[in-house]
Amino acid sequence: MGGLTGVGFGPHPESGEDLILVTSHQGRGLVNCVTGQRIARDRDPDPAWPNDYTLTCQGIGPLAGIAIPISGLLGGGLHTTTPNGWSLDVVTPDWPNESVLLSEKGDPYHDETGSTWWHIHREESCEIRAAGFSPTGHTLAVASSCALTLFAYP
Repeated sequence: MGGLTGVGFGPHPESGEDLILVTSHQGRGLVNCVTGQRIARDRDPDPAWPNDYTLTCQGIGPLAGIAIPISGLLGGGLHTTTPNGWSLDVVTPDWPNESVLLSEKGDPYHDETGSTWWHIHREESCEIRAAGFSPTGHTLAVASSCALTLFAYP
């Protein structure tokens, strides 16, 4: 998915499953975070750029007519914590390479044993545009300028 510019989450209106709206230079796509199935696609690049003030894009498919907050190239942010204590950090110990750390009930920088955090993603050739959790906390997304990686939790 070259040219990814941003991502934003929305719940499926019927099942409640996490959906992710992906914006790129080639338009918008909507993906089911549990199955990985692409649900809808709009190839028009104009609506794929977030509104400058609200950083939202109009949803497509089952999210049509809903303003979805977008995080990515123009700013914004996804949730970096979940209600049950998971947290996420993007670090650059060997800049320009970026790494994503996932930790459970703690701060990865102060865990001396290393037992509660995990290195889950590394970007060496593409810029991370957004990384974080869905509002439900069931999906973690890492969106780079080159690809989208989803981790789904029950």
